[in-house]
Amino acid sequence: MSSQYRTGSRGSAKAKVIALVGAGALLLTGCTAEAKRGWLPNVERDTTNHTGAIQDLWVHSWIAVIIIGVMTWGLMLWCVVAYRRRKTDTGYPRQLSYNLPLEIFYTAIPLVLVLVFFSFNNTVEKSINAPVDSEVVVDVRAKQWSWDFNYNYEGQKKYFAGEQAHLNTDGSAGVEETLPTLYLPAGKSVTLELNSRDVIHSFWVPAFLQKLDMIPGKTNYIYLTPQVEGTYAGKCAELCGEYHSEMLFNVEVVNDAEFKAQLAKMEDGHIGEEYDRQPNKVNSVVVEHGHEEGGK
Repeated sequence: MSSQYRTGSRGSAKAKVIALVGAGALLLTGCTAEAKRGWLPNVERDTTNHTGAIQDLWVHSWIAVIIIGVMTWGLMLWCVVAYRRRKTDTGYPRQLSYNLPLEIFYTAIPLVLVLVFFSFNNTVEKSINAPVDSEVVVDVRAKQWSWDFNYNYEGQKKYFAGEQAHLNTDGSAGVEETLPTLYLPAGKSVTLELNSRDVIHSFWVPAFLQKLDMIPGKTNYIYLTPQVEGTYAGKCAELCGEYHSEMLFNVEVVNDAEFKAQLAKMEDGHIGEEYDRQPNKVNSVVVEHGHEEGGK
């Protein structure tokens, strides 16, 4: 046997091994806690008042694109089989410069699909972003690389100023209990006012299925009602500098009594834009409150 055949055989065997390993790894990911629900969002429907609607949009979109994909691949395979070259064929097949009905079809159908997807997405987005007169207002201020939370509840103004979290020296996690914590009362409507003290950040609590950018000089809003008590992980979802990966926080959804007890432990007042980083004071240090420009 020539060397080229032996090389081809070895290459084919290697490709099969790689394919089997890849398929095995893909199947094993289904055993992890993060992927326990497969292609469904790994979030309960009632975590907030919006998670159910967001899940429905996600799942229905997947169903629609799967159906469209199957139909598209079916038509492609049908064309391959129906119009394949037969043994009795000679020369080239008859050439067509255009087919008006077909061109109208493959232009109109995608346009209808886009409009339908846009309609459903716009309906859900408008319902989620509709302003409400919330019982709790939290001014969330992102900073390199931590978070400040200012609460306004029943006339009380309280604040919590977070410190930057650090990973262990070996690079592993280990700061869960020391992360800045955002407390929210279950069953009460909440407005999160999202602001940045320095650069663009992004507020993301995966369990809430909502994420929104935080832009210097602009306030964005998230309206929601937490419905399930528990601890949820939060993070910055926008690359914002050297320690972006450590810009983490926790969300504690608690009952009203515990929420009031946590407020009582916080400082009175509001840490607002007076501690935002100014363009001409990027490297300055604020002596008052003993923290660098950009947050306490």
